[in-house]
Amino acid sequence: MLRWAETLSGIARTGLGFTESLYERERFEEVLRVASDIRAAAIDEAEADVLYDEWLDTVGEGIGGYITPRCAVAAVVGNEAGEILLTQRADSGVWLYPVGWADVGYSPSEVAIKEVQEETGIEVEPVSLIGVFDGLRLGFARMPLYSLVFYCRMIGGELLAHPLETRQVGFFSRDALPWPMAGADRWLDLAFAAIDGEIRPADFDPPRTPPWRGEDG
Repeated sequence: MLRWAETLSGIARTGLGFTESLYERERFEEVLRVASDIRAAAIDEAEADVLYDEWLDTVGEGIGGYITPRCAVAAVVGNEAGEILLTQRADSGVWLYPVGWADVGYSPSEVAIKEVQEETGIEVEPVSLIGVFDGLRLGFARMPLYSLVFYCRMIGGELLAHPLETRQVGFFSRDALPWPMAGADRWLDLAFAAIDGEIRPADFDPPRTPPWRGEDG
């Protein structure tokens, strides 16, 4: 239901950003109201009318009004012992690799370096892109989100948790991982394969038919 709501919302807000027809605007606004009802029912996060108004306020014009997923950049980092660097998120308490929003003015690999250093105190150099994931589809996020995951080599620094973004940080072996972990069944094998030096093509979510109703999430 959440996926359906976000899909309908994106279609409606993009349509509102491009159309000059009053008739079409009325139809898109109606679709947006249905989408807000669906999302409110799916996660009980906010009243539908409030969500509708928030979505409507984000409508732009032309290209600026085209609704696209947000972008995050993540890093899988290993140490000499073959352990993986994980952070416990301050907001949810779950454990995950360092990850943050893509920043304007930075390339994706530069964001990976910055996020690892800010969240954990560890200095890294990117080695390869190992995954491109749909965060909403995999349950990592409650909004449309693409996540670019880099494998990075540790080159220095000392463990130091960010006081606002993380509760704890640390390196963990595969047989002593912390709990709870977010979506580990999807990325953990990929992460340790990279840490162990295995070369694989970048992983990605396979296409579904239709994409907004695929049975695998």
